[in-house]
Amino acid sequence: MNRENKAMLQRMEREQQRAKYPNMPEHALAGTNWQDNSANALTKSIIGFLNMSGHFAERINTQGTYRQGRKLKVGEGIRQMPGKYTPTTGVKGSADISATIRGLSIKLEIKYGKDRMSEAQKEYAQRTVAAGGIYYVARDFDSFKEWYDQLIEKI
Repeated sequence: MNRENKAMLQRMEREQQRAKYPNMPEHALAGTNWQDNSANALTKSIIGFLNMSGHFAERINTQGTYRQGRKLKVGEGIRQMPGKYTPTTGVKGSADISATIRGLSIKLEIKYGKDRMSEAQKEYAQRTVAAGGIYYVARDFDSFKEWYDQLIEKI
């Protein structure tokens, strides 16, 4: 992330904090270390930027859950029964971020480093666009911000 974008995120966050906590001294407001050096950091930065810009953005979790088995008392000991995996109820290939920007449905997929889209994600992207939504694959914050600025100009 370049210095300008990092400074912009810090400035936006500081303005929101001042509005939310008007009586808090400036030095007591904790700031976020905005980065895009991992998939999680990039996701957090994009969601933070969109929400601080007056849009709505949320992270979509499509990971299933492992449920631990029951513990049974057997003689003098306790036996751990095997658990089971409960798959997600979400749509396979769902994007990482779902956002609404000026009334438009936007789906953002985060890909960091050598990460590539799966076939399910490609199909999800096609379905989103076919339904009138916008789909974007973000690899770093700077290119995302350029895409965002162009989107806002079009609207």
